[in-house]
Amino acid sequence: MASMFLSSLDQSIISTAMPTIVGELEGVEHQGWLITIYILAVAVVMPLYGKAGDLWGRRYPFLIAIGLFTVASAGAGFAETFNQLVTWRGIQGLGGGGLMILSQAIVADIVPARERGKYMGPMGALFGVAAVAGPLLGGWFTDSHDWRWAFWINIPIGLVALAIAWFTLKLPTHRSGKRLDVLGAILMAVATSALILVATWESMVGKYDLADGRLVALIAGTVVAWVLFVVVELRATDPVLPLRLFRNSVFTVSTIIGLVIGMGMFAALGFLPTFLQMATGTGVTQSGLLMLPMMAGVMLTSIASGITITKTGKYKMFAIAGMGIATATLVWMTAITAEISMLQYSLMVFVLGAGLGLVMQTVVLAVQNAVDPHEIGTATSANNFFREIGAAVGTALFSSIFTSRLVDELQQVFAGTPAAGAGGEAAPASLTPQVVQTLPEPLRTGIVEAYAHALAPAFWYLVPLLAVGFVLAFFIREIALSDVAGMVARGEAVTPEEAEALLAARAAEAGLAGGAGDATEGVVVTDDGTREGGAADDGATPAGEADSSVTSARA
Repeated sequence: MASMFLSSLDQSIISTAMPTIVGELEGVEHQGWLITIYILAVAVVMPLYGKAGDLWGRRYPFLIAIGLFTVASAGAGFAETFNQLVTWRGIQGLGGGGLMILSQAIVADIVPARERGKYMGPMGALFGVAAVAGPLLGGWFTDSHDWRWAFWINIPIGLVALAIAWFTLKLPTHRSGKRLDVLGAILMAVATSALILVATWESMVGKYDLADGRLVALIAGTVVAWVLFVVVELRATDPVLPLRLFRNSVFTVSTIIGLVIGMGMFAALGFLPTFLQMATGTGVTQSGLLMLPMMAGVMLTSIASGITITKTGKYKMFAIAGMGIATATLVWMTAITAEISMLQYSLMVFVLGAGLGLVMQTVVLAVQNAVDPHEIGTATSANNFFREIGAAVGTALFSSIFTSRLVDELQQVFAGTPAAGAGGEAAPASLTPQVVQTLPEPLRTGIVEAYAHALAPAFWYLVPLLAVGFVLAFFIREIALSDVAGMVARGEAVTPEEAEALLAARAAEAGLAGGAGDATEGVVVTDDGTREGGAADDGATPAGEADSSVTSARA
């Protein structure tokens, strides 16, 4: 929970601070990169963390991810230029990808799918809390202190999460004879990065022009990289992203739904606080507070659906309802104007959050329940990988559409107009909410209308994507939820009942029958082969590989 909060928080904490950050560091035209680079880095490393966890265990990759994320947060807080900040955001993502994927995989390891809704629901709710706490904290830091605290706040949280994981995360460590698919990992990183560069070309260069040799070479290189990646993965002994997973219809449909959720939802959410600040004159902190209804929507539906799934074992209907609600809400959001009432805006984001809460954790649960227990980490990371790819591409494309429209609008507003603010000259590249409020009329009104005219129509580009996801949700094949935790299914753990029976049998063999049941409840087999007492309420008692007799006894 602590690590999921960290990773989720940093996808949203700069949204309210971003207008001020890019204004101070003169990066308005490239502001989308602050979100895109983080999501891109998260996506690239997700399959690596998932595969490493399946091969060697999840404890140490998890600790490495927390440490990397915390160090990068410090670096981002001390960044002096826009390029430095983008670089540190990328390094943050390299740690954040592990935090997000390993959190979900660890829950799948110790909790049976039949009971997992109770755990995945609160984790989905936590994502909603982070989505709102992020903008709130970012706005408060920017208003009352310094936007750099949006990154420094991660340091104490990261240290606490590291301590929690170090002392309490008792998971078996494996010694796998398999080697990591290094070539596949490299090609995946190259192909993913190239795809994002194509998506952000307009914001970096100015326009898509097929007469530009650089753009043609980049598109060709992207296609070649993806083709080579597929060829390598088909031939690899143990691929980083096994393509055979796509033979599983549940995995394929759920992954495509995750992809369109990423492309539509994250792109839309990332720019709403900016719109509120620049177009409606809402303060930085207030724009964060106006995301509270979305948190309420996510928490309400994710927890309620998780409890219901646990009771009924049915999950398909929640994916259908969530995608339907999200699609309809996005159509509604195309009506946003600078004159929108805060009541209407709050209702919009509440309904959007409700849709997200119904579907996001549900598709992850469906994937984990449909694959081999030995590939839970790989399948979970693959599903999240495509969602993050969707988020990166969607944010990049949406940013390009929104920014290009905004720049055109602002150029018309500033054309032939001496823009003198309280601090001197103002220009489109260095606009902050504070500067906009000090500008004289009609310049200020022109800027406000420019932001409104640029954002609302851009939502129409996302509607078809969500509609595809809604249709696909009807094709999810509902499989009965498993009653066995991932570690138990793989022979890495035993249930408390199995541990009790095994040790009672040993006691009987040694002539110590009687009272063994009480003495062995919740027995944990540690990595060094010793046993420790402790109640186990998650359905799985770690066995480790140091004591093979436990696994052989189960067999």
